[in-house]
Amino acid sequence: MSNPCEEPAPCLLRRGIEQLNRGEFFHQHETLEVLWHDETRPVRALYQGILQIGVALYHVQRGNHHGAVYMLTRGAGYLRPYAPVCQKIDVADLLVQAARILAAVDRLGPDRLDAFDWSLAPHVRWID
Repeated sequence: MSNPCEEPAPCLLRRGIEQLNRGEFFHQHETLEVLWHDETRPVRALYQGILQIGVALYHVQRGNHHGAVYMLTRGAGYLRPYAPVCQKIDVADLLVQAARILAAVDRLGPDRLDAFDWSLAPHVRWID
């Protein structure tokens, strides 16, 4: 049986990550949800984790502190088993970014999310 982490990233994953990296958090959710839904193997958790990190930033945009914290925490939980690298995605780096974002969101609290530093927005890196 082959290791799904050694497979090339599916087209929808690449598209969803491009959207995430451009800050198109709603659209990345739509794209990655199709991939997550269609995948039957455990690697679907990787897709769900990336999707949820993006959804967390969508919640930050909308001022939903609880939703942001919840999605950052859950998303990181789905990603951890795939670190450090899966399908050429630098999962370990994405986990570091998610932790940094979560710390910033926690510091701001529910009433100051509008002051979020968008330079912290996640940027998924590929390992070639």
